Amino acid sequence: MTVPRREDRSLGELVGELGGDLSKLFRQEVELAKTEIREEASKAGKAAGMFGGAGFAGWMTALFLSLALVWALDSVIDAGWAAFIVAVLWGVAAAAMFVVGRNKMREVNPVPEQTVQTLKEDARWARDLKN
Repeated sequence: MTVPRREDRSLGELVGELGGDLSKLFRQEVELAKTEIREEASKAGKAAGMFGGAGFAGWMTALFLSLALVWALDSVIDAGWAAFIVAVLWGVAAAAMFVVGRNKMREVNPVPEQTVQTLKEDARWARDLKN
């Protein structure tokens, strides 16, 4: 069977081919969007983990500060100040994890930029095809 030349094809065939091409293009765009969203969700998960670590470190800070206060008020001896130093170290750890988590969260972009760009290119392509 011979394939009709481009000039010999009917309007229906051309429209059908265009529909198939647009359908394929749409499926590819959806797949690209899914991939981009997965990547951004992974970044958000890592940032959430850092926030979780900061929360735990903050809880430890409260625990050790409480112990330090109890020991300091109870007998004003070295054990209380040692607990205070440990609590301060946990506070520093909490602050550091919070800053890292906040910075990672700022890197998260919920908009699938590449998909948006290619959709704009596709729209220009379709407009040019129409003209």
